[in-house]
Amino acid sequence: MLRILIATLLAAFAFAAHAAVEVNKANQAELESIKGIGPALSGKILGARKSGEFKNWTDLVDRVGGVGPGNAAKFSQAGLTVNSVAYSTAATPVTAPATKTDNRKADNKVETAPVKATTPR
Repeated sequence: MLRILIATLLAAFAFAAHAAVEVNKANQAELESIKGIGPALSGKILGARKSGEFKNWTDLVDRVGGVGPGNAAKFSQAGLTVNSVAYSTAATPVTAPATKTDNRKADNKVETAPVKATTPR
């Protein structure tokens, strides 16, 4: 009986250690329980949250300085959620890389410099 009680308590503590911390509901101490979030960053998160709850991870990254896609992924792995959703790279908008423009004319002819004719001496 004692073994069952101990096992149950250990399971409860393990579950609590991995419980998600919801960014829109967490207090400063709960935010700081996430690895990588200290007093300064938790203060920024709470300050940004005063203007409204975070809609999604992109909103959090945009509104809180110091939280970029890399940190968002780390915080999510440590248990932070936004509206009960874990961070995923698919959730962030991806901008297409700049493409090199084609400087050739529309008729695909390449301009060349005129060649001077030389006369033999």
